[in-house]
Amino acid sequence: MAVVVVVDDEQRQRDILKAILEDEGHEVHTAPSAEDGLGAICRLQPDVVLSDLKMGGMSGVELLGKLPDDTIRPAFILMTAFGTISSAVEAMKKGALDYLTKPLEKDEIILAVRKAAERIELLKENLRLRDELYGKFKIEGIVGKSPKMLEIMDVIRKVASAPVTVLIHGESGTGKELVARAIHYNSTRKSSPFTAINCAAIPESLIESELFGYEAGAFTGATHRKIGLFEASNKGTLFLDEIGDLPPLMQTKILRVLQDKEVRRVGGKDSLKVDVRIVTATNRDLEKDVPAGRFREDLYYRLRVVTLALPPLRDRKEDIPALAVFFVDKYNREFGKRIKGVADSALKALLDYHWPGNIRQLEAIIERAVLMTDSDTIQLKDIKDELRVRSEKSLLDMDLPDEGINFEEMERELLKKAMVKSNNVAAKAARLLGMSYKTFWYRLEKFGINTDSSKEDKHPEKR
Repeated sequence: MAVVVVVDDEQRQRDILKAILEDEGHEVHTAPSAEDGLGAICRLQPDVVLSDLKMGGMSGVELLGKLPDDTIRPAFILMTAFGTISSAVEAMKKGALDYLTKPLEKDEIILAVRKAAERIELLKENLRLRDELYGKFKIEGIVGKSPKMLEIMDVIRKVASAPVTVLIHGESGTGKELVARAIHYNSTRKSSPFTAINCAAIPESLIESELFGYEAGAFTGATHRKIGLFEASNKGTLFLDEIGDLPPLMQTKILRVLQDKEVRRVGGKDSLKVDVRIVTATNRDLEKDVPAGRFREDLYYRLRVVTLALPPLRDRKEDIPALAVFFVDKYNREFGKRIKGVADSALKALLDYHWPGNIRQLEAIIERAVLMTDSDTIQLKDIKDELRVRSEKSLLDMDLPDEGINFEEMERELLKKAMVKSNNVAAKAARLLGMSYKTFWYRLEKFGINTDSSKEDKHPEKR
């Protein structure tokens, strides 16, 4: 049955209500004032609160206003004399579930509490089902319901406990390390270490000692033995991020570890057995690096027993609302705030944005908005400057593909898009691209772009 807190400043009334409700099987706690009742509510998290309206000190309505803003608040029932029914009705507008008029009838009390308990139980069941459904769309912080992400999560579940290497491919900020961690923590190795290293961030002269460790005296400055990441990850998982930037010599050594399951410290004579699962990630196209001689073919095939291609955020925009909620909740906890969510106008801006920095960029924007907003929801004004600044930088931040680009074709497309956006007003289009009107017209004619529909004078030299 339900957990009930009865709040009334009359001892006899509390005792009667407690006896009636306990006979119905409820767990009942009483409080002689609203202040004491609030403490009991915070401590016990009851299903139902039965409170008198008028008491010495805080009133029942004031108590209602101070209830913790939890996912499921207790059902609140007010008890009031006939002359204060209007106050009780007003309280219902503020969130009270029901009110009872004095003198109280036993059957009326039983029925009201029963209905309130059933309502709370239904809300809890709905929340449980929602969490169960939500659980299908996330693994250890990975959130998504887009077809591609559901497919990736299914693969993670299948490969997590299998002793195979996994190669994760995706743009910067798409969550490659998060996927690697999900593989580890959903595997039988989850109680053993997960260690990660960014191969592109370690100088070539140091990466061998980082991975394999070294013996004292192996080189100048090696005053003591150091354990490498392979040894430190024994029985666990080693995540090698940006594996495509690994120097050729180190590629050979990694291949040997995969084949022999042994490592040798720098300056050491003995090989040490290790049991380490290797998960790697890259934002490079290793299939092109192999024939170009930048990456060992035999190592590539050893690493890609299972491959996971993470989509950029711009290709899974249906996941943005859930990701935004996830990050709002995360930074609410971190900053001790109670932001309820993202306003519709702000969410539309997030959905319309192209996200060159992917999920990492989205998280950073939500983090700042949660910290800085003065509202109980993130508004458009809280994020628009971040989106605009990043939009201005997006072309410069774009990585050039290995095969290069057709710059003239890109320029032609920009001119066309500017004309469309400006409704074929050439002066506006020129301003969009930061050009003078005359230069803009010159470029239109250079690329043979049809200007017949332009609303401007076609002879800029006369302007």
